[in-house]
Amino acid sequence: MNLVFRPALSADLPELVDLWVASWSEVYAGIDFEARRVWFVDHVGEWTGRGGLCHVAFDIADGAMAGFILHDPRDGHLDQFCVRRDLKGRGVAALLMAEARRLSPAGIRLDVNAMNARAIRFYEREGFVKTGEGVNPTSGLPIFHYRWRP
Repeated sequence: MNLVFRPALSADLPELVDLWVASWSEVYAGIDFEARRVWFVDHVGEWTGRGGLCHVAFDIADGAMAGFILHDPRDGHLDQFCVRRDLKGRGVAALLMAEARRLSPAGIRLDVNAMNARAIRFYEREGFVKTGEGVNPTSGLPIFHYRWRP
């Protein structure tokens, strides 16, 4: 898989939001992520406004967005990690994680919903270690805290 990584541009926002809605809707069937579009747009704006980064990956083959990460290299917090549905299982997630590691070489921390078994397996395969449990303040769902250190 050949990807091109770059910081997101304002023109990327519609495709970014579509990818986020599709990705989260696939994992959490029955939750209306279409209704959360405005929240996500605001979240990206707040995230980047505080100095966090949004990096996108484009598939060279079709020019479409393959995935993205919202992260803060200052403290290693990886807030969002999404891969386009038709590209799952083709190495895109590993390439996105490599980009996150490049941008946060001192380590990465993240929270993952406890019911997202696929993501948990991926993070553990990538060397992340579970460091605790909690509750998502927005959804009220249980989450696991994970950390990766080089």
